Amino acid sequence: MTSLDSTTRTADLTDDVRDAVLDVARRSKVAARSLATATRATKDAALQALADALVAASDEIVAANAKDLERGRANGTSEGLLDRLALTPERIGAIADALRELAALPDPVGEVVRGSTLPNGLRLRQVRVPMGVVGMIYEARPNVTVDAAGLALKSGNAVILRGGSAAASSNEVIVEVLGRALEAQGLPRDLVQSIDAYGRPGGVALMHARGLVDVLVPRGGASLIQTVVQESTVPVIETGVGNCHVYVDESADVETALNIVMNSKTHRVGVCNAAENLLVHAGAAPDFLPAALDALDAAGVVLHGDTATQGYAPEGVEVIPATDEDWGTEYLALEIAVRVVDDLDGAIDHIRTWSSGHTEAIVTRDLTSSERFVAEIDTAAIMVNASTRFTDGQQFGLGAEIGISTQKLHARGPMGLGELTTTKWIVTGDGHVRP
Repeated sequence: MTSLDSTTRTADLTDDVRDAVLDVARRSKVAARSLATATRATKDAALQALADALVAASDEIVAANAKDLERGRANGTSEGLLDRLALTPERIGAIADALRELAALPDPVGEVVRGSTLPNGLRLRQVRVPMGVVGMIYEARPNVTVDAAGLALKSGNAVILRGGSAAASSNEVIVEVLGRALEAQGLPRDLVQSIDAYGRPGGVALMHARGLVDVLVPRGGASLIQTVVQESTVPVIETGVGNCHVYVDESADVETALNIVMNSKTHRVGVCNAAENLLVHAGAAPDFLPAALDALDAAGVVLHGDTATQGYAPEGVEVIPATDEDWGTEYLALEIAVRVVDDLDGAIDHIRTWSSGHTEAIVTRDLTSSERFVAEIDTAAIMVNASTRFTDGQQFGLGAEIGISTQKLHARGPMGLGELTTTKWIVTGDGHVRP
């Protein structure tokens, strides 16, 4: 399922692949210039056209996606990953709607971040400008193809996509549909390009296209992300796996906590904001855990738990003894690891040890507990009495997202339009010279 792995290195490249990918990058850089002076109206009209084109091509896209799903099942791909891969007319409609929502959002380009006039009369402005060329390396998520294209267009960037073999048929058709729609709007087809045809070596060539590609965003499993971070000479915005926790505090309302846990785990399992660990305060365990374990088991969730958790399992509910591997696993499936902790400190210590820095949630009616949890947990997003499933660019009102950043430099959390821009200082004088 991975687009790259740690065995794919520079030595695997041929001159032909390297030259082909560099040519794609050069054409992307030229295409990006066409957006430098594009108005918001131009970009928004193009986004609407892309949305309409996707809906019109739904049958073609679904047919291509069926080939990807057939190959995935033959290769033993998990149901969670197949769910990520699957496209239906309804999902395509939702993807198109996300493009229309992007069109309705303010244009970040040209926004004045700050400005002032110095005592000597020089006028300073720091304004948002496009990155230029954005590279995306991702797995089994054809919706990311559209999200990345839309976000790049609205923020004034060209995008180069390496989507992986699992979604190859879907992505090929989607990129073609988007290209036709761009040309119909008088914009270069090269604003959205794919290098899937060049396989894993093409991805490595993209990682080494420093000077032509301005930033690279990997999105997928831990192996893919770490390979890109370690191998790339292009600056990388690191996205992370989602080993997300829900902590049920002693004061939590049982029904509220149960609803949040079930939504966090079972709403959609093959996504990075699904809960993988459930922590329960020892004082809440007698009232909460039997009902929670029963509900999770009824929903088909495989339970891994510590000794205390096993003791609260209702008759007929199996809890597999949990190991350290379970605490650190992003299951992306109907599985969860459950632990009873002595207190809030125990929950915080566990999360600090095992968190991937994506999303952590607390369910509590105690203000002091929530404030401590928010202050002491270091993560991109914290949910207080809300499901982990809300860590999402669209849910946050950012439109589609290009990924969830778990790093601390430049961008953290859902990456929307603003995160695909950088800034430029504009200094205006009147013949000023420095004394």
